[in-house]
Amino acid sequence: MNNELIGKVQLTYEHYSGEDIYSDGSIEDELLDIVRNYSVLEYPRIIEEKANWPVLYHLSKQRENIVDWLPIDKSMKILEVGSGCGAITGSLASRAGRVDCVDLSRRRSLINAYRHEEMDNITIHVGNFKEYEPELDSDYDYVMLIGVFEYAQSYMGTDKPYEDFLNILAKHVSTKGRIVMAIENRYGLKYWAGCAEDHLGTYFSSIECYKDGGGVRTFSRKGLEDICAVCGFDNIHFYYPYPDYKFMTTVFSDNRLPDAGELCNNMRNFDRDRLLLFDEKAAFDGLVKEGQFPFFSNSYLLVIGDRPKTDYARYSNDRTDEYAICTQIHGNKVYKRALNPEAGLIHIQNMRKSYELLSARYEGSKLNICPCRAGSDGCSVEFDYIPGRPLSEIFDEFVAKDDEEGFAKLFDEYVSRIGYGEDKAVADYDLVFSNILTPDDYMNEPWTVIDYEWTEYKKVPTKELAFRAFYCYLLEDDERSKFNYELIINKLKLTPDEAEGLRDKEAAFQKEVTGKRLSMGELREIIGGAVISPNKPGADAAEAELKKSVQVYFDTGAGFNEEESYFASERYDRFGNVELNISVPSKALRVRIDPIMSHCMTALRSVTLNNEIIDLNDNKRVYVNGKKLRADYGVLLIFYYDDPCIVIEVKDKVRSTGNDMHINMNTATIPGEMVESLKTEVSKRFRF
Repeated sequence: MNNELIGKVQLTYEHYSGEDIYSDGSIEDELLDIVRNYSVLEYPRIIEEKANWPVLYHLSKQRENIVDWLPIDKSMKILEVGSGCGAITGSLASRAGRVDCVDLSRRRSLINAYRHEEMDNITIHVGNFKEYEPELDSDYDYVMLIGVFEYAQSYMGTDKPYEDFLNILAKHVSTKGRIVMAIENRYGLKYWAGCAEDHLGTYFSSIECYKDGGGVRTFSRKGLEDICAVCGFDNIHFYYPYPDYKFMTTVFSDNRLPDAGELCNNMRNFDRDRLLLFDEKAAFDGLVKEGQFPFFSNSYLLVIGDRPKTDYARYSNDRTDEYAICTQIHGNKVYKRALNPEAGLIHIQNMRKSYELLSARYEGSKLNICPCRAGSDGCSVEFDYIPGRPLSEIFDEFVAKDDEEGFAKLFDEYVSRIGYGEDKAVADYDLVFSNILTPDDYMNEPWTVIDYEWTEYKKVPTKELAFRAFYCYLLEDDERSKFNYELIINKLKLTPDEAEGLRDKEAAFQKEVTGKRLSMGELREIIGGAVISPNKPGADAAEAELKKSVQVYFDTGAGFNEEESYFASERYDRFGNVELNISVPSKALRVRIDPIMSHCMTALRSVTLNNEIIDLNDNKRVYVNGKKLRADYGVLLIFYYDDPCIVIEVKDKVRSTGNDMHINMNTATIPGEMVESLKTEVSKRFRF
């Protein structure tokens, strides 16, 4: 096969076998269609509309966070092994002088090329790394292994595949170059808490040291250290991406480990159901206090070579471009930069203005404003790193002890301090408890405000600022909800209508910040699997069934059977809606749709076959093993059995090729204890 040029991206095929050994199937065709026909600016909208895991995983901008904080400039060249669909290739190429990629799959490499076709510094070598390796340069500044190292056993074919892989890669790194590896921790807390192992989809398999086999291996920190020691690497550094390396929002290091209360974003089941065996935030808080976080971090980012100067980085890029920023700590300095300099420059520059105005407001009070200086690059600002305990941590201690009096006394002190200078036409709208650092003698000594990103240049009532801080505090952790909410409402002298209005204002503010995009939490609700708790198995089992894909059967003459069935890739959204696109075989006599494996009600809105509308009220054409009732939107189906099915006769409507069926429906589970009473009630009103 000849080499290929997609836009400005070069693809080489010297060592391509002509067959993609690794493929995710038809979803890659869908991804290729997206990157060919849509701008990267449209990806957030497409992710929300498609509402499926592969599209989110491959196209989300947040995938780039794992490498965005690394020091890369135009003098550097990078080797990316296992570049896949290009989730991080663009980030690397936008900052480096040259990026060489190697990937087994031509289809995935085409996706990578089309999404970055305007970049003239990318070359993608399609084929096995072992074949291309002898021809690669020996002076790369970075060799990137993002989600790749765990597969070394499968494609190296040696007795020590992981050590051999690293030794081979080391030959291609310059004297001051680095190997960067992102990989799951086999002992990550999420696996103990009930998430399935990322690669095998089985529970506890990594914790049990892969006793059932398989070609994938992840490692503990010690395991990675041992491999590096065998290879003779002694200049190694661990970073801890959180919640994991795939959609990292924060990266910690041994120089800046998390504090108690920071690790509260732990629902990561985008692609499958999960158990919820314990409260991960509470467990993380305990592990942090015991100094055990590095062992239980969900992922590792290992740097082999000189340590980057960054100790910590946090990304806020689930916002609209205007407000997307990165916060980094280097030693005793904190830097905030716009992730989209053209759109976010004003937002960054306003922080300097906010510092000056807030400092003037609080001069002479017990509230200090952390100094802010303009960055040399014009799109960043610099702060001093201030030690201290977040005010939220102290409030948490009162909540844990059920000390309502202590909480109230500290809250009164908080209101008094933030209310200083209330008559001034400036207010920090983000005076949440976690943005305020306190000394040991916190009731008497000054506090320091370390973040004033959301400053309003007008008068804002103190009770509004205090309510928002308390409201955000409650939303961050379910355990805090046990606190007496009314106590704070009464202290602030808010009427119920005023409190409701402030909650609505907060919702509107969040939508302004996100640009009406869905947050990762909201996307997980739409895309992700069920969360199943042993403490409430009945309710969670029903949710789990609703989250599962619809099963589709074809009768081609031998009746319905499992061999001629599949689970649809389309999933129900959080409201129970799903739209199915089904390719019907030309020999099909009937199509069967199983909405879920549970008692349920299904609103069947429409069915079309080859763009022809199927009459849902034709009982000879569409029949079910439940009750069918006429409705304005189509038909309502009530299933009293836990194996519901909808059968559609198609033998007189299929063509020799290209039969496309489209189904629009909504499904809700019926709790088992309600089935009989519902059946009795329906029978009173409708004749069977």
